[in-house]
Amino acid sequence: MSAVRKLQQRPVLLEVSGVSKSYGGQVGCLDVSFSIRPGEVLGIVGESGSGKSTLLACLSGRLQPDTGSIIYDMKDRGPVDMLLLSEPERRRLARTDWGIVHQNPRDGLRMDVSAGGNVGERPMAIGARHYGNIRAEAQDWLQKVEIDLTRTDDKPRTFSGGMQQRLQIARNLVTKPRLVFMDEPTGGLDVSVQARLLDLLRGLVRELGIAAIIVTHDLAVVRLLADRLMVMQRGRVIEEGLTDQVLDDPHHPYTQLLVSSILQV
Repeated sequence: MSAVRKLQQRPVLLEVSGVSKSYGGQVGCLDVSFSIRPGEVLGIVGESGSGKSTLLACLSGRLQPDTGSIIYDMKDRGPVDMLLLSEPERRRLARTDWGIVHQNPRDGLRMDVSAGGNVGERPMAIGARHYGNIRAEAQDWLQKVEIDLTRTDDKPRTFSGGMQQRLQIARNLVTKPRLVFMDEPTGGLDVSVQARLLDLLRGLVRELGIAAIIVTHDLAVVRLLADRLMVMQRGRVIEEGLTDQVLDDPHHPYTQLLVSSILQV
């Protein structure tokens, strides 16, 4: 049985229906619907202003959509409309069962807390109290993301951009979330650093069976990481399907333009 067929047989983890968000008369995203299953990676691509970042902000709770529903299958409560959760419930979910990897790692790290402290905060947020165990787990994750243990007590502001991004990934994955949102995770990094980070992400996502939603303008990123792909233009989803199928045989003129622009580089 193919990997795609196996994913399709799993229960739905996140069901998004008719999500729209406008800013005055400007459309952010319009009537977006999709579902994602455990272990599945969904890529969302489009040029700047296509609506992909607005959609991600709505999905991750940073923006309140104007219409639609976002149903998440919570561990302890089953399917729940995220828009009906209280703010404390949403914050707890973001600390435990979700992860958010920002394009700028400084938005996802505490810059004046040590690298080990940044990773250890999430286990502490869900009840871990033994200092030795927390530090050992933090160091284990620093090793997973290829940060030397001699840097455990160093502040993230002393790290390179690539190291900060790897640290942010460790901070998010240490509690083994079931769903991770990634906003341009390789944006602003040198090409060689991007390649290393993508290999790391691919290995961790597959190893842990994490579902992920990745927003990017970089088709190489989704080619490597995503099982399925959605293409957005002016707030609308204009094409979707299996990643290789969409990229190898794009049907919509806009998708064809995106793919051809990469091939011409």
